[in-house]
Amino acid sequence: MNMKHSKIDWPVMFISGGLLTAFVIASVINAEAVGSFVDWSFTFATTYFGAFWQVLMLATFLIAIAIAFSRFGKIRLGAMDKPEFTTFKWISIIMCTLLAGGGVFWAAAEPMYHFLETPPMYEAEPGTAGAVIPAMAQSFLDWGFLAWAILGTLAAIILMHAHYDKGMPLKPRTLLYPVFGSKVIHKSTVGTLADSFSIIAVAAGTIGPIGFLGLQAAYGFEAVFGLPNTFITQVLIVFGLVSVAAISAVTGVHRGIQFLSRWNVILTMFLVGAVLILGPGGFIIDTFVGTTGVYVRDFFELSLYRQDPAWLSFWTLFFWGWFIGYAPMMAVFISRISRGRTIRELVTAVAIIAPIVTNFWFSVVGGSGIFYELQQAGAVSGALDEGGMPAAMIAIVQQMPYGTILAVLFLIVTVIFVATTSDSMSYSISMAVTGGTTPSAGLRVFWAVLMGAVASVLLYLGEGSIDALQSFIVFTAVPVSLLLLPTLWSAPKTVRRMYREQFDAQNRS
Repeated sequence: MNMKHSKIDWPVMFISGGLLTAFVIASVINAEAVGSFVDWSFTFATTYFGAFWQVLMLATFLIAIAIAFSRFGKIRLGAMDKPEFTTFKWISIIMCTLLAGGGVFWAAAEPMYHFLETPPMYEAEPGTAGAVIPAMAQSFLDWGFLAWAILGTLAAIILMHAHYDKGMPLKPRTLLYPVFGSKVIHKSTVGTLADSFSIIAVAAGTIGPIGFLGLQAAYGFEAVFGLPNTFITQVLIVFGLVSVAAISAVTGVHRGIQFLSRWNVILTMFLVGAVLILGPGGFIIDTFVGTTGVYVRDFFELSLYRQDPAWLSFWTLFFWGWFIGYAPMMAVFISRISRGRTIRELVTAVAIIAPIVTNFWFSVVGGSGIFYELQQAGAVSGALDEGGMPAAMIAIVQQMPYGTILAVLFLIVTVIFVATTSDSMSYSISMAVTGGTTPSAGLRVFWAVLMGAVASVLLYLGEGSIDALQSFIVFTAVPVSLLLLPTLWSAPKTVRRMYREQFDAQNRS
């Protein structure tokens, strides 16, 4: 079977695209009813699946690490002897694809929220120096090792073996192949639902950041250049973003996606250096090192904390539901860009390097915000309360020398981060709909434009509609988490089979 140019799976296309369209239409007709349904579904998901998600996330990380640093770690994935991308380009694509999914917005806001209201597992007085480490430790947990491990370790290993070695389609349903066999691949209701819910979850998780980008960039342009922060401005920003994402998706992973990712990482590294020099560099380094120690020390306690369910649902389970919803499609994308990598390289990059870089990014952005808030109460929290997340990052960089220039550069980085996520997920959704590694350009553009159009409609309805979609992804994570559950035992079985196949073949030769 030629998996590069497989046909469109129309049932999956209609279900995923239809339900997204239905969400928008329902929001236009009765936004209040949609909001009530989202609130109910969010509460249902976090109440009945929260503990399961915490165990699933922790188990995925521990099993992935155990496999990577055992003898199975040297297994090479993707039926290719050498990687397609250099290590820097490869990690850049991985980082940009997810970090824009919320990191650029939450990096400024989440540490500040936890600083002003200390997480319940710590007893530090809010708004004081003693609250700094607890605030950052909670942010590290939400965006750290477990969050990244679920996105592209066990699931990616299974998909790469099934697709490149066994000829199975590069779709989320293929994760069930070790359980149900080939019957789940062709004309399977379970397979169709697995693909559809995975696409809906990742589309919802990508539309949210696109909408937030419209809000943040419009706020930034008003703060820096005096341009009016109106719906028209927000939609023009979204249109520009979608245009960049569509062009990047059409040119593919070897050109547009890797080009944007590589240069955005370079620009981000420049900004990090600028903030360390112009901003509170010593405070940032001390906070990162100190918080890393506390995060590692309290790792299991934080990961399995259950004593305040309401708070937990609002923070950790919200983010982890988001990551679980993203996981199958991220695994599809990582499978596409990781050919020729060993299991040890894959797990190290995704579950160790990426979260450490993410946590350092949170220390740079969020740590700076906390520093300035300690110097003058309200310096950042005032803007956060009045303007929400879009205002937080601008308020932080404007405390520094050359604040206007830094604000513009941060806006550019944010736009490219979200564009990279949009083009990567448009590409991944197209792969999931067709099962091949090179879906048609028209299909990639369709999904990029659809996500931009949905974001524009939700912006028109108000920021609350975007928040509702963000919360809805937590509900979609319920079926997706059941899809991921078998990877806990099918991944170890798969690597044992791959080990025999690869090294027995070497011994015979």
